[in-house]
Amino acid sequence: MSSIEILGTGYVSAEKKISNFDLEKRVDTSDEWIVQRTGISSRYVSETENTSDLAYKASLKAIEDAHIQKEDIEVIIVATMTPDCMTPSTACLVQAKLGLNDCPIFAFDINGACSGFLYAFQIASDLLNRYHHILVIGSETISKMIDWNDRSTCVLFGDGAGAMVLGRGETQLYHYANSEGDLQQVLHTEGLPLIHDLQNSEPQTHFLTMKGNDVFRFAIRVLKESIENVLEQSGLTIDDIDLVIPHQANYRIINHVAKKMKVDISKFYMNLQEFGNTSAASIPIAYAMAKEEGLIPEHGRVILVGFGAGLTYGATLIDNVGGQ
Repeated sequence: MSSIEILGTGYVSAEKKISNFDLEKRVDTSDEWIVQRTGISSRYVSETENTSDLAYKASLKAIEDAHIQKEDIEVIIVATMTPDCMTPSTACLVQAKLGLNDCPIFAFDINGACSGFLYAFQIASDLLNRYHHILVIGSETISKMIDWNDRSTCVLFGDGAGAMVLGRGETQLYHYANSEGDLQQVLHTEGLPLIHDLQNSEPQTHFLTMKGNDVFRFAIRVLKESIENVLEQSGLTIDDIDLVIPHQANYRIINHVAKKMKVDISKFYMNLQEFGNTSAASIPIAYAMAKEEGLIPEHGRVILVGFGAGLTYGATLIDNVGGQ
């Protein structure tokens, strides 16, 4: 358990909105097919902006919302699986875009796939023992790793970024994180080849691949497990929770978990119908939107929960939101 305060939040979408009807013109699919299987009606795709650009824009909004100066930021953590480049880190690029080149900042990326923001959030809460203001960002341009001729994946994902400024406070956190090494390539994207010129093989594409049925079963199991773990730690029940903000992957997954836990689906916040699955950006975008819509009461209780490639998963229960 740790104590923090979420000082500010912000989010941005990529510039181009693509509807299901737009995808009908490209692949063998339909709006009805996509909505029935995923709940997604549209997604945003970046044409000119990279991951660091979206992260920077979300950061500006979070810093403004926190009512601090950008120079107050001491740590920048970016959760992403679509960095601008292999090195330097996206966090260092965000630092530069914020004009903080000469400031002493601890900046780094983590890749927990769709669980990435949860992992970054938990790391940041521990670092608040040493620092006062930490910028945590989930930012993705998933569109650059999607095969837009593969209807099993292209209908699911979108681009965007969400950010939080964390500081010291009286909000109590209960964390759970886990991973299960995936050698079966349930969720997988090829990396850079090893000394390709010496290999007698064709270069492989770097498109995201997914075994949908395996992901569905895994997600239902670990979302329920993660929620129950943080509830047990806190001594609370699901009835004590004001809102659950899950990774925005698929309506059917979230609805199935709600039914297994005997919880009304209205307790689970969803924006996937508009944004699709934005991977590490999905939870911070959803949190910022829920806050904007007045769905997170002051001194309320919220659970963030997600899963992703790795296989990774986890949850954080936020008790006494905005507590002083």
